[in-house]
Amino acid sequence: MSPDLPPVVPSVTADLVAALSPRLRKRLDAGVAKLLARSAVREGDTVRIAVDDGTDVVLRAPGGTVTDAEAIRCGCLLAPDCLHRAAAASAAPVAEEAPAPAEAMEAVEETGTAPTEPDAATAEQHDAARAVFDAAAAVLEAGTDGAGAVLQAELLHAAHTARLAGLPRASAAAVSVVAGVRAARSADPGHRLTDLAGSLAGVLGVAHRLPHATGPDLTALRGTVRQPYRPDGSLRLYGLFSEPVLTTTGYAGAVTWTADADGRLYTVSDVAPGGPARATGAADRTVRIGDTALTHRELSRAGLAVSGATVSPTGRLGAGAGVRAVRASGAAWRADPLDRLWGIPVAEQVTRALNGGQDLLFLEVTLAGTVRETTGDCLLADCAGLPLRLATAHEDPALPCRDNLRLLAAAGGGRLRIVARLAPGPCPRALLLATEHPTDPGARVDLGLDRLQRADLPAGAVAPPARTVPTGDEAPLHLLRRRVHQVVPGGRRVLALAGNRSGDGARLRRLGLATAGDLLDDLHAAAADRSRDPFGRLLPADTGRFARAWLAAAVYTDEVERALCAAAWGAAANEAAPPAAPGAS
Repeated sequence: MSPDLPPVVPSVTADLVAALSPRLRKRLDAGVAKLLARSAVREGDTVRIAVDDGTDVVLRAPGGTVTDAEAIRCGCLLAPDCLHRAAAASAAPVAEEAPAPAEAMEAVEETGTAPTEPDAATAEQHDAARAVFDAAAAVLEAGTDGAGAVLQAELLHAAHTARLAGLPRASAAAVSVVAGVRAARSADPGHRLTDLAGSLAGVLGVAHRLPHATGPDLTALRGTVRQPYRPDGSLRLYGLFSEPVLTTTGYAGAVTWTADADGRLYTVSDVAPGGPARATGAADRTVRIGDTALTHRELSRAGLAVSGATVSPTGRLGAGAGVRAVRASGAAWRADPLDRLWGIPVAEQVTRALNGGQDLLFLEVTLAGTVRETTGDCLLADCAGLPLRLATAHEDPALPCRDNLRLLAAAGGGRLRIVARLAPGPCPRALLLATEHPTDPGARVDLGLDRLQRADLPAGAVAPPARTVPTGDEAPLHLLRRRVHQVVPGGRRVLALAGNRSGDGARLRRLGLATAGDLLDDLHAAAADRSRDPFGRLLPADTGRFARAWLAAAVYTDEVERALCAAAWGAAANEAAPPAAPGAS
């Protein structure tokens, strides 16, 4: 997905891909990759991409969005049913479509009297929900590794159908899955496997439940139109920290986090193909927004004044031609306005993260040495009376994360403010991203980019030996969770190739998690179920059965994990309510 291209509404992408011949469909993913490697030139509301020396693709976006297939034109001989137009639409961000008549009526009803609760979904809504479920199930079947532009277009077509049928929640949920799949395939720094798994579970859950719902439940599942909040005008931002990005798919770079005066978080990223050297080097590259000459490392400690700002729903700052940005003064962590981030109670921050909100935690801790785990040593800290484990965000030896953690272990006893990412589990645990300097509270250390020296530690500091701390009886829910998550990138085949894991199911039942054991066995059985015809040929896989088995396991795992994590951090279980499905109002 290219941020340089204007957003394209789902129906346009779906129509352009549907118009391709079977031969061109097979080449679509390669066409998208080739187009993304080309530079896009913006002239007003027109974006031009040179496919080769003699062929240009032109996207016209009056108002900033491509809303019609005729707005994407190509100069090649196969146009209009050419690969280039479909590739351009598939490479662009997904835009929201204008409300359909049924949705517009819902918006009017919201401002007046409450609408009558429907007794049942209409036949059109039944068909639309089934189309969304089948298309999302096909994406799950293939996994993000195999869900190329064609499968994405089929899900976008189902989203468009659902929108026309008056199902904005299912439509928005389907679009969010496409956005998540594209982020995963392009190694977007905002991509999180758990988030995409949640989006898939959300769209499958809505589409599965909707045909059987009535009354208030059906009203909630249908949803209402809601435009995402997109800040307009000027932003005054204060640098928080930078972190490296290093993926297993060959992408690397850096992301810098900033906050405004109200505590809302925004990110600026620089990620491209590369390895650890690019992850560390990106911190000293100029931020790609406006005319600022700040590097990521400098922005993490300075500030930014932005005019004409464009912001994605996840808080990522756009770098369009109309955006202007200049350097401004920063703020210390213990000074306004950043100080208020650490004033939010820990339980409230954890509840926010468990509800699908921002997963960064702003904590004040006292370091208490290291604790030994099977994957290596991690810091043990006291956080508001909770024994907190702080692990490294990256294990690659080219990054300073592990070395910094070892040195911090020797600075025990001091009270430090840190930024960490919640790691859900049965005991309080987080990934350490940034910290105050051990001997200079006015300074900060980005633990994935800056390298601490022994001279930075208090005089005479010596790291205590790692100790083993009992964690109690942890429910082995990971046996089910890792299978649920493995499916998202790898699809059905990762479980089909893994063979029978009945031993894990039996272990779960022995430890009192009978439901988890049964769900795991059902998931493996659904993955391996491939019937044959009388001639011994494999019949098409039952994608619906596999999707339902995966959905049941995902919902169960999420509920148990959230309850265990909330209890561990002291957040009331009833406060950590399940997050709404993507696109829900």
